[in-house]
Amino acid sequence: MRFFSRAVMPASLRSLPGFRSYRSLRGPRPGGSSGPLPGGPDRSGGPGSGGSDGPAGSDRPGRSAGSVRTALPAALLAGCTAALLLQPVAAAAPAAAAARARTSAGGGSVTTLPLTAGHLLTPRSTPPFELLGVGWDGPATSLAGGTVRVRTRDAATGVWSGWRELEADGEDAPDGVPHGPDGVSRGATAPLWTGLSDGVAVQVLPGPAGLPAGLRVDLVDPGHGVGSAAARVLPAEPPGGRRIGHQAPRPEIVTRAGWGADESIRERDFVYTGAVRAVFVHHTATATAYECADAPRVIRAIYQYHVQGNGWRDIGYNFLVDRCGTVYEGRAGGTDLPVHGAHTLGFNTDSAGVAAIGTYVSDVPPQPLLDGLAGISAWKLGLTDQDAAGRTRLVSGSSASRYPLGTTVTFDAVSGHRDGFNTECPGAALYPLLPDLRARAAQLQGR
Repeated sequence: MRFFSRAVMPASLRSLPGFRSYRSLRGPRPGGSSGPLPGGPDRSGGPGSGGSDGPAGSDRPGRSAGSVRTALPAALLAGCTAALLLQPVAAAAPAAAAARARTSAGGGSVTTLPLTAGHLLTPRSTPPFELLGVGWDGPATSLAGGTVRVRTRDAATGVWSGWRELEADGEDAPDGVPHGPDGVSRGATAPLWTGLSDGVAVQVLPGPAGLPAGLRVDLVDPGHGVGSAAARVLPAEPPGGRRIGHQAPRPEIVTRAGWGADESIRERDFVYTGAVRAVFVHHTATATAYECADAPRVIRAIYQYHVQGNGWRDIGYNFLVDRCGTVYEGRAGGTDLPVHGAHTLGFNTDSAGVAAIGTYVSDVPPQPLLDGLAGISAWKLGLTDQDAAGRTRLVSGSSASRYPLGTTVTFDAVSGHRDGFNTECPGAALYPLLPDLRARAAQLQGR
């Protein structure tokens, strides 16, 4: 078994938040494995867009309604195929010194390691993490057509995984250009849930635009979450209760306090859009064979990656659903309000994003998950009397979507992410089930 004692681990790594020795990795994690059950305005642009997400902590004044419209610029650089690899520990003193970590309450952290040039598989030790993603300076489209692969080392066994490919085309995103604290626009891959790991190797092969600057890997430790006196659960409404029109009963929703969100890392204000007329169904492209008690850890990790890694104002999804059918509040601002999300590039306006936790390309979604997706979709659309089995029209907010900026597009009220963006999301196993999901949601609305 391969591990580093504190005597040989570089001091620059031992000093990073979240570092734990091999001995500590074998003991119980703070707060247990499940942990507690798990806004500011967007920048302005042209017509038809949803908002962009600014850096956490911004003091830009908020707005109560509307959207922000900015098209992503095209990447113009050209380059030859190359590989960027993290250097091995023995040769990586400069890279280790350049590592930086951002912490969150509840023991969470995001450690950023810059990529350096190389040819060989050169893995390195890291502070413990459970989710990772690769980011860069420049538009989200900078690596379109490229390949990003990673290997990780299991913290308990010391065994390295095979190469795993990350989605590099920035499909879950605000419609404008997110910026980091330094004002530089950022792009990033979809995140990958790795489980508890303490080593990483990264390889990036460029697309037609070449390699963007500032390539880095973000390693996320979700910690044990933040305790809060706020309500942890919004109780389900009884099916037979009095409702107006075709309003479906609200399912039970685990709040942000319930999954342990650190509210200090997101932007303080909220951005709202018009009435929600469509729900876009996603999958998180994280592990599928998880314990439902661990879903809050996954959500916290995605939240930290979106905010502290990508520079978004908050987690991108409005709601998430685990394999047991539990519904979780996503982006802050009110579950019954039209909170502007960052989930479907080009169509974040007048819509809500609901993410199935897991990867449903070949794994069949369990029935409780489908019931949870139907329940939250029926309720959210029913708030505006939108027929879950009907259709609606939205206006594209980004030419990086499947439709040019300003194009009016007709969608099913419950659509898949791939209907608005060129992606496999929500997966080949989940997408064909959407007609049944729409019918079930409409039934819950009493239609």
